[in-house]
Amino acid sequence: MITKTVKISAETAAQENPIAFLVQEANCFKSKVYITCDGKRVNAKSIMGMMTLGLHEGKEVMIWAEGEDEEEAAQKVAIYLKRTSEDENK
Repeated sequence: MITKTVKISAETAAQENPIAFLVQEANCFKSKVYITCDGKRVNAKSIMGMMTLGLHEGKEVMIWAEGEDEEEAAQKVAIYLKRTSEDENK
């Protein structure tokens, strides 16, 4: 099991469908992936669950992953949540 805490970036929050893209990212992995925010834990592979979190810029979340590709899953979801336009230009 691996956990990572990240703060959501302005760019991620400004996307038209950030939850849909996050769910797609999480579904690329075999591991179980959960997001915890404000004491609520939901399956990151569930669009309905993720919509209940009310994610926005500056919100701090914890990513929890468990399974054969847990490290990569947690890392990719974390990168998605905290990416900035600066990161994309590197």
